[in-house]
Amino acid sequence: MLGRQPLFIIPVHGDPNVFMKIGILSRNRELYSTRRLLEASESRGHETRVVDYLRCYMNITSTRPSIQFAGEALDFDAVIPRIGASRTFYGTAVVRQFEMMGVYSVNESQSISRSQDKLRSMQVLSRTDIGMPTTGFAHSTRDIDGLIDAVGGAPLIVKLLEGTQGVGVVLAETKKAAQSVISAFRQLTPNILIQEFIKESRGVDIRCFVIGRRVVAAMERRAPPGEFRSNIHQGGSAHAVELSPTERRTAVRAAGALGLRVAGVDIIRSERGPLVLEVNSSPGLEGIEAATGVDVADTIIRYVERNASPNRTRDRVKG
Repeated sequence: MLGRQPLFIIPVHGDPNVFMKIGILSRNRELYSTRRLLEASESRGHETRVVDYLRCYMNITSTRPSIQFAGEALDFDAVIPRIGASRTFYGTAVVRQFEMMGVYSVNESQSISRSQDKLRSMQVLSRTDIGMPTTGFAHSTRDIDGLIDAVGGAPLIVKLLEGTQGVGVVLAETKKAAQSVISAFRQLTPNILIQEFIKESRGVDIRCFVIGRRVVAAMERRAPPGEFRSNIHQGGSAHAVELSPTERRTAVRAAGALGLRVAGVDIIRSERGPLVLEVNSSPGLEGIEAATGVDVADTIIRYVERNASPNRTRDRVKG
C-alpha cells in the first residue's frame, strides 16, 4: 500500500506508554495522508478521530470556548491540521479555537495562514538570509514592464497566489509572453507573483519533509519531458535524495521562519546555493513515503507524543 520500498521508522525518544486523544482535521478521511496518520496514531494506541473542519462550529465565550461537531463537543489532547489552501480562513479559525481551548496543534493557526499566503511567506523569508528566487508583486497592470525588469527579465515564472500542486504556474520564456500571461492572469485574479526562472534547476526540485528541527525525509522531483513543473501531480517522477548540510539547514530554517513544526519545504539547487520555492503546512505523505521508504506518518505521531501539552502555543514570528 505504501509504495515499492519498505517503510522504515526513524527512531525517536517518545513515551511508548503515553495515551492521547488525537483529532485529525481533514475534509476527507479517504485521502492517503489522512488514512496514514489515522493508521499510525491508532497503531500506537491513541484514540484518534478524523473530523471535517468545515463541519465544526464554535462556541466563542470568555469562560469556556468549545467546538461542536454534529451536536457533540470535541475533546482532544492534540490536533493535526490538514487545512486545504482554499479553506484557509475557516480552517485556521477552527485551529485557533482549539488553541483557545488549550489543545496542542502540530501546526498553529498563525503559521498555517502565514505559509498558505505565498506572498506573506516570501516576505517573512526575505527578512532572513535564506536563499530564494527573486520575487516580484504588483497590483496595477500598468507596472508590468517594471515588475518584469525587477526580477531580471524573461524567462520568468508567473504564479497565482492561490495555486497548489503546480496549478496556476506558468513559464514565460520571452518578455512578450510574460506580458501576455500576466495580463491574462490579472483577468482572473489580482493576486499573482512573478519569480526569476532558475535555468540550472532543469525542471528538478527537492521536497524536504521537516518535523521539528530536522529533515526526516527528502525526495528529488523531476519534471516530465517538455515540462518545467516537477510536481508529482503534474506527472513528475520522484526518488530519494541525499541532502547537503546546507540544504538541510535551509529547509529547517525556512520552516522555523514561518513558525511551522511540520512542513514540506521545496528547494532547488542553483549556482548560488539552495533556494526555497515554497513552504507547505499540509504536505502530502504519499509521494515522500513511496520515494524514500520513511514512515513519515509514524514520525509525526511520535513528535506529537513528545511535544503535546496543554496551552502550548509558541508562535513568535512577526509577519
